[in-house]
Amino acid sequence: MRSLLLLLVILFTLNLSAQEQYKFTTVTDLETTPVLSQGITGTCWSFSSISFLESEIIRLTGKHIDLSEMYQVRNTYPLKAENFIMRQGKAQFGEGGLAHDVMNAVDKHGLVPQLAFNGMPNGESKHNHAEMSAVLEAMLKTYVDNPGRELSSKWRTAIDAVLDIYIGKNVNSFIFEGKQYTPQSFLEMTKIQPKDYVSLTSFTHAPFYSNFILNVPDNWSNGSFYNLPLDEMIATIDNALANGYTVELDCDVSERSFSSKEGIAVVPKNDENKLKARSSIFPEKTITQEYRQQEFENYNTTDDHLMHITGILNDQNGTKYYKVKNSWGDDESRVANGGYVYFSEAYMRLKAISITIHKDAVPNKIAKKLSL
Repeated sequence: MRSLLLLLVILFTLNLSAQEQYKFTTVTDLETTPVLSQGITGTCWSFSSISFLESEIIRLTGKHIDLSEMYQVRNTYPLKAENFIMRQGKAQFGEGGLAHDVMNAVDKHGLVPQLAFNGMPNGESKHNHAEMSAVLEAMLKTYVDNPGRELSSKWRTAIDAVLDIYIGKNVNSFIFEGKQYTPQSFLEMTKIQPKDYVSLTSFTHAPFYSNFILNVPDNWSNGSFYNLPLDEMIATIDNALANGYTVELDCDVSERSFSSKEGIAVVPKNDENKLKARSSIFPEKTITQEYRQQEFENYNTTDDHLMHITGILNDQNGTKYYKVKNSWGDDESRVANGGYVYFSEAYMRLKAISITIHKDAVPNKIAKKLSL
């Protein structure tokens, strides 16, 4: 009887411990710019990548510069439209994209500050691309689904005209801190070298240490990714943060155990605890390479959001979490942690589709395997 009573006390104590509310201690917190809102748009890929580049500019120059997210969006849409047209409508067209789309745009079109191009030419107070996206897609489908007629030579001009109306005409020169710049000279001033950045992933359907095109819907531009074993991808994130480099993240936020309102993302061992685990600590699943692949191939893990990793925290049990900057604003009635979400390591191992970092942030042993 005494043994049974003791067992019940132990189980009750463990249950109480498992349901403790989160208490976090900061381990690493790298400098970045304020949290912004992407508004009613699917441009998280630009907001997160620009936030990442703003942190890189801080690291490289010490300057805090508010860069234009919409300048990169404005210069990416024509490429997406051309891809759709040239593939006769058999391609992805929408608001989504990936980090390399921003890097490609920066390489070709440079950078501009927010004050030179805010993407709201009609004086709007927030971004809303719902109408623009629908108009563009309807136009493109009209061009490709027009039986008996050749493709109009006017389609590029027409697409540009729509973008000019909704996002704004491209800027060729501007004044910043009393000095005149072009987008390319401004890029040079920031010391950003787009070719210094690499994208990494971890999946078993391609050889490890190879460079392959990751077939996810938003990879419309067929960008390549270096493939690492899962432990090495996580080690690369940790190495970057430990050495002052932030990390761009493509991830899945569709899980019920992801919540921007509570500011937490975890993978509870028991699925029935997904909602409760937003506010209290529960044991998490062990995420293996095999389980990660299984969840990717059965569509439980999809690339639906891009964010920006800026630090590491521990909870009261010593469990590691990543401080991840979102682009859904900082309204305290809608988000926690000032707009950041704390990802457990288990969530990162399962739901991180890919990362983009400066090549110097890759650990030397891993860099050699990738021939970087």
